[in-house]
Amino acid sequence: MPHLRLALSKPTLLALALLVAFGATDAEAAKKKKKAKAPAVSAECSDFYTSANDAWFKANPLPSDIGSLSVLGQLRERSQQQQKDLLDAAMQAPQGNVQKLLGDFWASGLDEAAVEADGAKPIAPLLDRINGIKRAKDVPAAIAALHQVGIPVVFNFSPDVDLKALDRHIGYFSQGGLGLPDPAYYTRTDAETQELLGRYRAYVKQILALTGTKAGKLDAEAAQVIDLETRIAQASRPLLDLGNPLANYVPVATKDLAKPYKNLQLDAFLKAQGVNDDIVSLANPALFAQLNTLVASIKPDQWKTYLRWQVGDAMAPYLAKSYRDASFEFRGRVLRGEAAPTPRWQQVLDAINTGAGPMLGREYAARYLPSASKSKAESVAQDVRDALVRGIERNSWMSAPAKAEAKSKIDKLKIEIGTPRRDLDYSVQPMGRGSFGSNILIASTWRHREEMKRIGKGNADRRWDVLPQQPALAYDLAQNRLIVTAAVLQAPVFDVSRGDSALYGSYGALVGHELSRGFDKRGRMVDASGEIRDWWTPADLAAWEAIGMRVAAQYAGYDYPGVTGSKVNGNLTRDENMADLAGVELAWDAFTNAQLAPNLGAKQTLFRTWSELWAQQVSPAEAAQRVTTDVHAPGQWRSNGPLANQPAFGESFTCKAGQPMRRSDAEQIRIWR
Repeated sequence: MPHLRLALSKPTLLALALLVAFGATDAEAAKKKKKAKAPAVSAECSDFYTSANDAWFKANPLPSDIGSLSVLGQLRERSQQQQKDLLDAAMQAPQGNVQKLLGDFWASGLDEAAVEADGAKPIAPLLDRINGIKRAKDVPAAIAALHQVGIPVVFNFSPDVDLKALDRHIGYFSQGGLGLPDPAYYTRTDAETQELLGRYRAYVKQILALTGTKAGKLDAEAAQVIDLETRIAQASRPLLDLGNPLANYVPVATKDLAKPYKNLQLDAFLKAQGVNDDIVSLANPALFAQLNTLVASIKPDQWKTYLRWQVGDAMAPYLAKSYRDASFEFRGRVLRGEAAPTPRWQQVLDAINTGAGPMLGREYAARYLPSASKSKAESVAQDVRDALVRGIERNSWMSAPAKAEAKSKIDKLKIEIGTPRRDLDYSVQPMGRGSFGSNILIASTWRHREEMKRIGKGNADRRWDVLPQQPALAYDLAQNRLIVTAAVLQAPVFDVSRGDSALYGSYGALVGHELSRGFDKRGRMVDASGEIRDWWTPADLAAWEAIGMRVAAQYAGYDYPGVTGSKVNGNLTRDENMADLAGVELAWDAFTNAQLAPNLGAKQTLFRTWSELWAQQVSPAEAAQRVTTDVHAPGQWRSNGPLANQPAFGESFTCKAGQPMRRSDAEQIRIWR
């Protein structure tokens, strides 16, 4: 089943404690006070991050059993609790048909006794369909039927943007059909991989036994599954080759699919998914040629075994305990390194987000996003957009032709707040409270249907690739739009109780971070008309790279918190650091242009709320892992790095040039100011 993943960055840092001594008499204290010298550098000018977040550090010590704790992680947890509260209410007293569907779905998942009694009944119709395969020509129809219920087998097929016409989505045929996450696992011969394969084989046997294989045939049928998956893996591309969108875009006329893939019946597959578009992308024809051959050359019984395994594996988290335990032991403990399953309510919530996430998002926004907050969020975002226009006009590194294209592009920018502009079709059969596994299939069938509707001309803006109930701000490069989910519009990102300066410092700066991505090294690849082309001159690119080298050098000078002797990887974190710097610049410009005369307190609040976004605690082990893999700088430097480059920050807190929080004029880096 498809899984959507979205996470805000997980900034981490160890806290510093302030010690206060008691016991001195008033006279002694007075003497000491007279003798004490003023600190050379104030706390704000020395390490603003620690100063701004002192209260949070004290209130949030890092538990010994987790690797990190952060403000934005707490926001994510709060949104999960809100979803739980919404579903509890929908279960008790639903308001409307969508809530009735969600409430029944939720109730069926929480009733573990009913789930246990239900056993494997939810997948019995699917297994019957598979067991009905008699001849090779029956296999493609079974494959198509499983895709329809949200279980992609043999290969993957999903909508994505047409790189030659960004206003539409097309269907992408891509590799899949494997039980292991990397095709290389099937061909490596090293001891570690062989051990993993041994554990995988044991898991395959468990699922096959649960789906009907008798004990005497388990070894043989598990071997059949791994043999078929190995053949698929051998024709699949390495994971590293899949990161380039252009390499994955190979448009093919759908009318030309029938002949070369006669056995696989890809033309019939598309009709079964409700897709009638004129083109699809098929980037690895060698893989699909192999699949076409395998349909005819492998005996139907081996296909039946493979498909039974795929169904059992995909549905295992939603069935009886025997299935769940088998799935967790391999996929949770072995592959993901998890010590124990998450609480039942979180498992059910994840399942609902997987199968019916847009349904839940619709109700979440209606419950938790006031119309006044939505309007205010749009107003602040527009102010930041206007600040970017000014930044484009005044910056000294961008050429006149690039500035003209950039201004044309920002004129066409769309801002979408809370939920997608176009709603979905929520007609679906009643879920009821009797079978959680059956409800999963009902929901995932609905979601697959709605996903397939994204394919076709004019449908590219139908949906977001994030869910409204998940905290996120994102710039959609293909559609030139800013996406702000309902869940992110709450404290600490969007706290209306703290006034406008706080909104600009946190939410506004994050908006600036995202909008700047449409006009940076990556954003230059899509022009104002939505065409993929480089609209920068070579001089623009050289100027950007020069700024980037300076940013990388600055951050490479920062110690990595919690990892003795290590520095921040300036090159790894460069792009995100540049976006952070741009975000703070734009937030300050937007705020000072929106306010006639902001007072000193308001100015200080703007910078303080930026810093507060990145409060975090991290274990040494977690920090050691992130230092070489995380594209974001640690929270201390996401806070302090941009601020030390802002003259307005130094002026607001009376920091002197050369102090840690105020770089000299020659050292300061600017992008849009």
